[in-house]
Amino acid sequence: MSLCRLLLRSLRRSPTVQLQPISVTVRSFAFSSAEEAAAERRRRKRRLRIEPPLNAIRPPPQQAPSRDPNAPRLPDSTSALVGPRLSLHNRVQSLIRAGDLDAASAIARHSVFSVTRPTVFTCNAIIAAMYRAKRYNEAIALFHFFFNQSNLVPNIVSYNNVINTHCDEGRVDVALEVYRHIIANAPFSPSPVTYRHLTKGLISAGRIDEAVDLLREMLNKGHGADSLVYNNLISGFLELGNLEKANELFDELKERCLVYDGVVNATYMEWFFNKGRDKEAMDSYKSLMDRQFRMTPATCNVLLEVLLKHGKKTQAWTLFDQMLDNHTPPNFQAVNSDTFNIMVNECFELGKFDEALATFKKAGTKPNSKPFAMDVAGYNNIIARFCENGMLSEAETLFEELCSKSLSPDVPTHRTLIDAYLKMERIDDALRVFNRMVDAGLRVVASFGNRVFDELIKNGKAIDCAQILSKMGEKDPKPDPTCYEVVIKGLCAEGLLDKSRELLDEVMRYGVGVTSALREFVIELFKKAGRGEEIERVLDMNRLGYSPRPSAPRPTYRPPPVKPPSQMTGAHNPSSGPPQQMAAQQRPPWSSAQMAGVHNPPSGFMAQMTAQQHPPLPSAQMAGVNNPHPPSRSPPQVSGQQHPPLPSQMTGMHQPSWGVSPPMTGPRMPAAGHSPYPSGQPYHPPSELPPHMTRVAPQMAANHHAPSRPSPQMARHQPYGTPYGSQQMAEQHYPPSGLTASVAGQHQPLSGSTPPMSGSPHPSHGASAKMSMPYDIARGPSSQMTGPYHPSSGTPHHFEESHQQQSEVPEQVAA
Repeated sequence: MSLCRLLLRSLRRSPTVQLQPISVTVRSFAFSSAEEAAAERRRRKRRLRIEPPLNAIRPPPQQAPSRDPNAPRLPDSTSALVGPRLSLHNRVQSLIRAGDLDAASAIARHSVFSVTRPTVFTCNAIIAAMYRAKRYNEAIALFHFFFNQSNLVPNIVSYNNVINTHCDEGRVDVALEVYRHIIANAPFSPSPVTYRHLTKGLISAGRIDEAVDLLREMLNKGHGADSLVYNNLISGFLELGNLEKANELFDELKERCLVYDGVVNATYMEWFFNKGRDKEAMDSYKSLMDRQFRMTPATCNVLLEVLLKHGKKTQAWTLFDQMLDNHTPPNFQAVNSDTFNIMVNECFELGKFDEALATFKKAGTKPNSKPFAMDVAGYNNIIARFCENGMLSEAETLFEELCSKSLSPDVPTHRTLIDAYLKMERIDDALRVFNRMVDAGLRVVASFGNRVFDELIKNGKAIDCAQILSKMGEKDPKPDPTCYEVVIKGLCAEGLLDKSRELLDEVMRYGVGVTSALREFVIELFKKAGRGEEIERVLDMNRLGYSPRPSAPRPTYRPPPVKPPSQMTGAHNPSSGPPQQMAAQQRPPWSSAQMAGVHNPPSGFMAQMTAQQHPPLPSAQMAGVNNPHPPSRSPPQVSGQQHPPLPSQMTGMHQPSWGVSPPMTGPRMPAAGHSPYPSGQPYHPPSELPPHMTRVAPQMAANHHAPSRPSPQMARHQPYGTPYGSQQMAEQHYPPSGLTASVAGQHQPLSGSTPPMSGSPHPSHGASAKMSMPYDIARGPSSQMTGPYHPSSGTPHHFEESHQQQSEVPEQVAA
């Protein structure tokens, strides 16, 4: 009891404890109720079932095994012919169809060096086009360029093209070497087409026994019996009069192939007809027809030609009707445009023009046969036949019919009509079709375009020709320069100088180029009209739209003063005070500045060194020893213009990092076509700069050694020097640094035509450097080293220049 009282008493005496309110954090949920949350979970599950994540339906990507570097590379597949490469292929093919093989070859070759490299199919297309045009040397050169020099991988079609070219040129042994190369190195085997070309070449060269051996080799390698290879051998033995050996090979072919190509029978028919054995020829033809083969259009076309050639007209028309009846596309293609061309040409030879048009539109009579959808080649043939016979109304009707379909007339179509109109002296119609051809974006070859332009100008259509040529220039590839020459001369002959000037302006703007004959012609003509300065300004204009100014004449050469030998010792004076100066004797003046061996002298003094080749000096200080003396004076001022301190940069030459001088292994030359200014300044050739930027002042041309004066000054300052003009580096004061600029060699001149001049290295501690062609140099009491330049007799300057070492030192260039 007493214990309870004590406890109560102690509680009464203790201070009152104030309880702090407990704050309960209320969590806010995304859903207003549990039912809503459950509904959301069910919705997400349904969505995952409908659209599962990619990692659920696709296994994780496994790293492909590394490719064996020794394994041969495979040629492009057809899947590579997409996007820009497909556009390039179509562009080359369009030029090939237009007959401009030179432009097609140029585009294909230039694309090798671009991002969009050509596929093997594009290369094969231009090589095959050169072969069809009998430009065999160019076909072989293109094969060598694409597949040997440009590292593209050829396929079997590429090899077949070059084998066929060599065989037609009579170089069968070279073709056999290509064949052996395929077997030894290519990741594929020769195709039957390879053996066709080789056997044909060997038979043409009178080596039919080797052709038979090649046939046996083909069969031993597992290739099937190819009818055309057998046909080559059969034809060879028939030409030799060995009918027994030909029949033996034919029987072997029939044993190996249940269905063979009917071209073999056409070969027998041709030989029998030539021998006057028509009955045996027709027996061979009937034996083939009795087999009831579904022959391709290529085979049937050969049979049609043989029958028509030897007067078997009835059999030829019967075969043609049978081919039309068997034409059931898309299941079987029994005819093509060549089939119709053969029969249409036969009608024109017989003078049956109406029958020719009916044959052109003829179709099969069987219920399941379908009419042939004529292509552009078929229309071109019949339009050309009508134009040859002077029936332009029928040709125009067919041309309009061609345009009304989903077909587009190509270059041969327009060329045929234009030639026919010019022949009939229908100039307006020729001009209309020519305009349509250019509007369609078709390529106008230089030979055809010059002929049409010449005829139109003779008939007073010079203005229209200029308009057409302007439209041609808006598209690529640009017209040939000779086209511009023909039209501009025609305009000038009619006194239309303003229009000819506009065309010349387009030529210079597009970068097409002006022929020397055209340049002389227009300059002489415009000078007679009192507009010589105007036309010269146009002809000197470049693509950027401004005319360059010719550079001023170079200053005359002043011989260097003769120095006593005591001043050529090159002793180094390490005392502080006056700057160390090294100057070279004056060479003949050059248009390009040569700068070499530039290092920073002690702060406050301007070290000027011009490049010169010196023999090795024994002095250690001349090899790059630092100058231990601190700077003592402020940097000199440049008279005429004061530049603020600029970051270290070089204009037209290499600028190494500050304080470090890595050796240069070769001359630093500005790349052709690119700005040699790393600092972003535009590049201007010397001929495009104003005279004050390309001319070297006479007082700067020679190296005058004047008495010392308190502050060296330059008599003339060149703003924005060029890589081929006199260059100057604006001085900038830098605090002394402890880095030593080690000199590994000398700078090369920036122009390859200038003699090599290099200066001996001079150490520095972070002072400004200024360098130019030999100017009046402030001389002090310190030692000076000068020496005349003695080039080796008979040694070109650029040869000596390539053997000089390069040194890169901190330099400051006037921006």
